[in-house]
Amino acid sequence: MSKNDILLETGTNEFEFIEFFIDEKTAEGEDRDYFGVNVAKVLEVVEAPQGLEVSEGAPHPSFLGTIPLRDLILPVIDLSVWLDMDKPMKESDLIVVTEFNGVVTGFLVSGVTQIHRVFWGDLEAPSKYISEVKTNCITGTLSLEDRFVLMIDLESILAELDPSMMKLDEDNAIVGDEHYKALITDDSTSVRALLTKNFENANFEVHAFSDGEMAWQGLLDLQRRARENGQEITDLLDVVIADIEMPRMDGYTLTKKIKEDIHLSKLPVILFSSLITKGLHHKGEQVKADDQITKPEFGKLTERAIALIKKYRDK
Repeated sequence: MSKNDILLETGTNEFEFIEFFIDEKTAEGEDRDYFGVNVAKVLEVVEAPQGLEVSEGAPHPSFLGTIPLRDLILPVIDLSVWLDMDKPMKESDLIVVTEFNGVVTGFLVSGVTQIHRVFWGDLEAPSKYISEVKTNCITGTLSLEDRFVLMIDLESILAELDPSMMKLDEDNAIVGDEHYKALITDDSTSVRALLTKNFENANFEVHAFSDGEMAWQGLLDLQRRARENGQEITDLLDVVIADIEMPRMDGYTLTKKIKEDIHLSKLPVILFSSLITKGLHHKGEQVKADDQITKPEFGKLTERAIALIKKYRDK
């Protein structure tokens, strides 16, 4: 296998991100802060039109209204306002056009540097200082050459602008006809809480973890317990639900490890992520995920989890 093949292989616990920067006014002049977002969420980068400003009646001061982009009407968010940074408007400003959760959005930034490929294990949790100063949308930090790059959770921004995106439909919740057990893993505290509540409402016992490495160790502990008691892993667990973007170990790598294990492969795995798109669906198939569902389809998730459990039991 060539080096290029390795880099393109899914499940190597690597990811690519696009690095951009925001200039900020200071007493001494300007400072430059660097940020990153998974390149899989980025459609393109375009020049920002002149005259962008907060629209009257905007849901948030960061919302700059909409601009035409070919056949789209693109909503634009000034990322510096969201991050409470005093960014000067410049003719060189760019808009990073993203697509996730089925929504296309533009984020205004000062400039873009390049695309980097790194390991999820290189992503460190944000310090308490960064978490407090840069709002709640920083998921981690990366040391890159002579600078630190802050990774941004764009979903949390959109969810705060439109709370209905991350709301459970409890009136029409699916309830299992027996008590099931699910292992879920997602690095977002709010999503993890929603997932736990969603599955508990559907008659599941939930084991919740905040990253893929913790989930993998949890699975090994369950497998060890099953072996000691003369049981199968399916006696202790029915299904695994995994996000894709997670520190230390991503969902693709976790799924691959499960499917390559002779005992754990008896468990169905569902990838639940904003990265589930037609263009990226093949990545989940490569690691043999049993199903892939786009956030935030919480109701669909429990329904399909129960269907998969029953399908596996009928094998």
